[in-house]
Amino acid sequence: MNGNQPQGQKVNIKATDEILKGHYANNLMAAHSREEFVLDFINLIPPQANLVSRIVTSPGHMKRIVAALQDNLKKYEDKFGQIKQAEAPKQEGIGFKT
Repeated sequence: MNGNQPQGQKVNIKATDEILKGHYANNLMAAHSREEFVLDFINLIPPQANLVSRIVTSPGHMKRIVAALQDNLKKYEDKFGQIKQAEAPKQEGIGFKT
């Protein structure tokens, strides 16, 4: 995914040191309406879960995000081998929402 810039054009992205550190998330909740998708990235350490980031995006851009993730996952598995899918958490009310 290279954004909306014309091919060959470079874009400088500014980020604070705090943002560059990143946040660990071991859970995701997804929701949508007709106009947008909402992705909540969560750090779950029972009995508490902390929201670490919320991403809100359009349906069209969500489709591009999914395609970029699928492409990167394929490249990763081509290089390092197949990834075994993690089991869903056993606790009720926790886990990926579809």
